[in-house]
Amino acid sequence: MFILVSYDIPDNKRRTKLAKILEDYGERVQYSVFECDLTGKQLVKLLKELKATMLDEEDSIRVYRLCANCVKEIEALGQAKPPAEQPVVYIV
Repeated sequence: MFILVSYDIPDNKRRTKLAKILEDYGERVQYSVFECDLTGKQLVKLLKELKATMLDEEDSIRVYRLCANCVKEIEALGQAKPPAEQPVVYIV
């Protein structure tokens, strides 16, 4: 599933730690926005890591799940690049 994660973290140390976690799961497309193509298990693991890193009273993280049709409709303007299509793997 295609996931978009955005965050607003005022603390430099937590923000850096959160960005490093997200780099393991997806691609940074803006300073505080990541696109991730994840399985259900990966999403559960990512959410657990994000929750363990953040402070509820100070930080804001948004996770958007985009359907396949929505991903096809993403428009990338300027230097932005559209999300790469994932290769189809056939198991016989």
